[in-house]
Amino acid sequence: MQYTSQNARFSKCKSYRYNLSRSWSEDAELPKVVFIGLNPSMADQRSDDPTIRRCAAFAKSWGYGGMEVVNLFAFCATRPVDLRLAPRPIGRGNDRCIATAIASASLSIACWGNHGQLLGRAEKVLRRYPQLHCLGRNASGQPKHPLYIKSTQRPFAIAP
Repeated sequence: MQYTSQNARFSKCKSYRYNLSRSWSEDAELPKVVFIGLNPSMADQRSDDPTIRRCAAFAKSWGYGGMEVVNLFAFCATRPVDLRLAPRPIGRGNDRCIATAIASASLSIACWGNHGQLLGRAEKVLRRYPQLHCLGRNASGQPKHPLYIKSTQRPFAIAP
């Protein structure tokens, strides 16, 4: 996908990514969607990973002009076991980044998959933001990860 802007904010040590944003439209009237994932993997201000590409494809297909990605845990890891072993996986200021992203978006999608229950993070975020949507629920009831969902899926409210 061709972007008009690409940004990512990391900690000074580069071990934490607090947000990542992509825009594909110059039309400032088009709204933005935020995706709340589990934790950052390899994507940065210049490159996408499969999850970022998938989220961007969903957002564009729904008519949005851009997206922001934040995570329950800001610690960068490609394997859930590394996240569990990290001494401070949430990251300082991460809750503020989540709040800011949700406040600035027209739609907020929870998509952290099974491991969101670590340290009670999923429950905390769901309690604080009852307006969240998702693209499906897995067997444990957690919001499904976007890589495992049909491209035609539409978001729906998590809360009944």
